[in-house]
Parts: sequence; structure tokens; C-alpha cells
Amino acid sequence: MRLMSSPADDRDGAARSAPPAVPPLRGVALVVAAVRSFATYLGISVYVILVGPLGLLVAWLFKWPGLLFVLSHGGVGLGLALSGISARLTGAERIPRGRTAVYCANHTSNIDAPLLFHVLHPRLHMLYKAEFGRMPILGPAAPVAGFIPVERQNHEQSQQAVDLAAESVARGNSFLVFPEGTRSRTGELLPFKKGGFIMAIKAQVPIVPVAILGGRAAMTKGSRLIRPVTVDVRVGEPIATAGMTLDDRDRLIALARTQIEGMLAPIVQIN
Repeated sequence: MRLMSSPADDRDGAARSAPPAVPPLRGVALVVAAVRSFATYLGISVYVILVGPLGLLVAWLFKWPGLLFVLSHGGVGLGLALSGISARLTGAERIPRGRTAVYCANHTSNIDAPLLFHVLHPRLHMLYKAEFGRMPILGPAAPVAGFIPVERQNHEQSQQAVDLAAESVARGNSFLVFPEGTRSRTGELLPFKKGGFIMAIKAQVPIVPVAILGGRAAMTKGSRLIRPVTVDVRVGEPIATAGMTLDDRDRLIALARTQIEGMLAPIVQIN
């Protein structure tokens, strides 16, 4: 029976449990990724400038937020095509079609949000950092589409944002949340925050655990380089919240985290 581990054993265990590092690109592969990244940023910028102002005006004047979702899917599809990123969706049959839900996913890359928005649901709402609201065209479009800003350093405003999101969910709008609250630099799951789970309990809608694998390989945190890779999106079993109260939020978090960890497990390297 092993009672104590040495520092070397601890380091070996950590190395085995951590997701593999993203290898650097070199030579031709680096040039290709750089060119495709530039084309992606340019193409998306031109797309937003050409269709964004008119689309935003029409959506605002006629109270037609659905138009913004159509245009957004077009922009994301363009960006994925230009960058060479593809998605492989597993568990699509578990997506509760025609029913409101809160989707919660791990978060390692700037690619995660647009990719999941594109493959999971035609009108997926989000909470977004308040700083995003300062972006031209996209910033003003976000609240028109029903997205909700969050000031992460302002606890009172953050709580109000969660309450507004819960009311939106109760009205039939599905949301995507990243319970870690920020991108993981290593790919390992960070502690989960409670906001998204409170939303689901208050609205009495299911939580749908989602694991995204390959986002960090597509675009590491702090880098603007986009790599042409295939990203795996795995959908878990929806977790019903009917009858749950806020006292059950920690149990709900544990259930969702266990599923996400299980879906991420294949990326762990065991030697």
C-alpha cells in the first residue's frame, strides 16, 4: 500500500494528467497558417462592414433579432472556411431540439464561442464581457440580439446579468455559458462558477454539458494565429433541473463537470 509519494512521482502524475502541449508551427505550415489567419481577419472585417450596419438597422427598426443570428452564422461560417477549421459533432442526438436549454462548455480558446454558436443551435444566446460592447457594429448588435453584458469585476452587475439571463431563458431563449469564466491556458478544467447553473435552475430548463476538444490547437490563448484543425464537439446527456432549487446548484455543477471531464478524458495521454 502506497502511503506517500515523492516530488518526482507528483511531477510525473501531473505530466500524465495534463493535456498535451500544442506544438509550435514551423516552416511552410507556419506560413500557411499566417496567410489563412490574415485572410480570415480580413474576410470577417469586410463581411461585418458590408452587412453589419444595414442588418443591425433592420433588426432594430423592425424588432427582428433573428436576422442578426442569420448574419452571424454567415460570418462564422465564412471565418471557419477561410481559416480551415472544421467541426466534428458527436452526440447531436442529445441536443434537446425544440426545447430551451443552457449549454455549458469548457473553454480554452477564442474559437470556442463562435464554433459552438454555429454548430449547437440556430439562435444560441450568450453572456458577453462588457468590453465587447465597445467594438464597432458588433458591440451595438449584441444587445439587439438579446445577448447580455457582464462586468466581471462588478459582483452586483454580474448578479443582475445572471438574473436577466434567467428571465430570458424562461422566455424560451437558449444560452451558451462557459462556467470556468475564462480560458484555460493548459486545457485542464478550471473551477466552475455558479451563474449558468443558477440560470438553469431558476428557469427550470436542462443543462446540456458540452466538451470542445481542439480549440486550443486552433488558437492558443494570447495568440492571434489560427491553425487549420478539426475541432471535436461532444454533447453530453442533458441534466434535468425540474424540481431543483438553488440549494441544488452545487450538485448540478458536480453532475455537469463529471460529464465534461468524461468527454475530455480521451485527450489525456497515459504512458
